[in-house]
Amino acid sequence: MAGTALTIRAAQVLSPADWREREAAHARRVRRYADPYLARRSAGRKHPVEDFLFTYYTQKPGQLLRWHPGDGVVLSGAEAAARKDWKCYRALDGGELALLGLPSGSVAVTFDRETFLAERREALRFARIILAGTAARPAQFGCFGLHEWAMVYRQEKFELRHEYLKLRLGGAGTDKVVEDNRIRCSHFDAFRFYTPDAVPRNELAPSRENQRTMEQPGCLHANMDLYKWAYKLSPALPSELVMDCFELSWRVRAMDMQASPYDLTDWGYPAIPIETPDGKAAYVEQQRAFSAEAQVLRGRLLAALAPLLDGLDPEA
Repeated sequence: MAGTALTIRAAQVLSPADWREREAAHARRVRRYADPYLARRSAGRKHPVEDFLFTYYTQKPGQLLRWHPGDGVVLSGAEAAARKDWKCYRALDGGELALLGLPSGSVAVTFDRETFLAERREALRFARIILAGTAARPAQFGCFGLHEWAMVYRQEKFELRHEYLKLRLGGAGTDKVVEDNRIRCSHFDAFRFYTPDAVPRNELAPSRENQRTMEQPGCLHANMDLYKWAYKLSPALPSELVMDCFELSWRVRAMDMQASPYDLTDWGYPAIPIETPDGKAAYVEQQRAFSAEAQVLRGRLLAALAPLLDGLDPEA
């Protein structure tokens, strides 16, 4: 109880006007991306770039739309009452209201840290391992996005992944790019989609088991996955931080597909021709910029998680 009282004393109390304004701003930010996706889905249309974050990742548009203030914030006012039934939320009791100087009998809700830690401690620990480990390793910038090319290597023998897209260099030209370049993908969730003939061409052997020691901050997919770690730990994190990760992932996905073997000019995405020296240079320039941006976000995620991690029992 003493720890809870200390936590409540340190909480930031948001007035109804303040938190409803943040909630509305978040909704506008999400709808910019979600509404076009939902319209396409209703019409039975696909987009190779702009659908990805809603189809590959498990967070659905409706879940992303729900705004959370994160740990250490109290929402006051009658409109906050609906959140009492949300997962990992709770209403403040009379003693807590008094500690914050709020009138007796008033409505105030907050993130339920205790319940969250009881239910999500292993996810929290694993996120720390991935985020901190990736942040500490040197960035590698020699992959040139060849993971996407390896996914369609010798595709005539295998099922085509993006059946509604054309290969920019054709099948033989795509295969030659794979054969003429070193492939050093360090990210398992990209490597696992390689065609069987491409697997032995990868100089590394990423797996789910070695993921925690293999991921590095130059990897586009590791940087896209900041969004995954952020939403998986919702509602402990503020939705503004989750959306910062989402928007970085959105831009990284665009670059990833521009450097892919697919012809996306009709979709408004000009190619980054990584089969040429100039294309490789352009790729690395953008990759370095994304890596620097992602490292800042990793630091913000770890800082936001620190109070939760301090509340965990020591690991065995």
